[in-house]
Amino acid sequence: MCEMCNREHPDAFPADVPLVVTTRGGLPENQHRGRISIVSVDRGEELEAYGDTKAPVFIRSTGKPMQAIEPLLGGAAEAFGWEDRHLAMLAASHRGHPEQIAALEDMLAKSGVPEDAYAFRASEPINARSRDEWARGGGVPRKIYHTCAGKHLGMLAWCKLMGWPLEGYERPEHPAQQRIVRRVREWLGASEAETVVGRDGCGVPVAAVPLWRAALGYGRLACPDAAPDREAAAAAGQVTAAMNRHPELVEGPGRLASLLLADPNVVAKSGAQGLFTFGLRKERIGVAIHLSDGSEAFWGPVVISLLERLGGVSDATMASLRDRFPRAFVNDAGAVAGTREAVF
Repeated sequence: MCEMCNREHPDAFPADVPLVVTTRGGLPENQHRGRISIVSVDRGEELEAYGDTKAPVFIRSTGKPMQAIEPLLGGAAEAFGWEDRHLAMLAASHRGHPEQIAALEDMLAKSGVPEDAYAFRASEPINARSRDEWARGGGVPRKIYHTCAGKHLGMLAWCKLMGWPLEGYERPEHPAQQRIVRRVREWLGASEAETVVGRDGCGVPVAAVPLWRAALGYGRLACPDAAPDREAAAAAGQVTAAMNRHPELVEGPGRLASLLLADPNVVAKSGAQGLFTFGLRKERIGVAIHLSDGSEAFWGPVVISLLERLGGVSDATMASLRDRFPRAFVNDAGAVAGTREAVF
């Protein structure tokens, strides 16, 4: 039992199903397995399920819009003059693009939170082009380059506003994390008994809930009027509106979530270790996809296949997805070598 968990890990991996098959020369070469849950926001129950959707999944970075609710309810945005682009960064898994770093630097300056207050180590930009430019300029690792810097800055600024210590803000016993974990659990509609709390890659507590509840959570982000708490719904609506207005700040150009967020009907976010979630406003549904091997390489075919059936996005959005994640893939000589086929 890990120090931050409140129940023992399950003995068996959740039952999954084939989601994508890679073919080469007309023969299947690889099979990529996982689970999918599609939930009605209004009914609060599943419409479709593939694999064991009652088994838990750590929500990882898909939880960022929910983790931003408490800092916003606490008045952090108003107190420090944060604008729309700053709110988008609260939910971001940034790649180190100049626009993302500029927004974070502005947030630091407006809040007065010192960069060394971050709990994690200094790092380099994740995006290859940004990293190359950074290196050519004699770049030095900084904490602000961490992909979760926006989320953490929201927490730190809120702690400063509340008079709580910045040191240890990431620990589960800190009042900020106590309130954020409770808020996230409430947004997902999960009881304490069905929630496991672990430590995320960036250091803060992260909840694991049944996969279908992650789908419900994104349905509520798309349709906050269905959330049980009106104040929380208003705060979540602030974040998701900012995500739609600044999709490339949330992840980056060409990233699946950013392509989807460019469509006003969609709220989407990726998480580490194979989890991808999105909600559709007009259709009032939430979707959670988890690839069992933890990869994100095959999210594209799964999402495209789902949207072909569910609808909910414009022709332009579908075209951008098919262009970015084509069915056929080419080899190093530029010739078509095979396909990626959704099979669920």
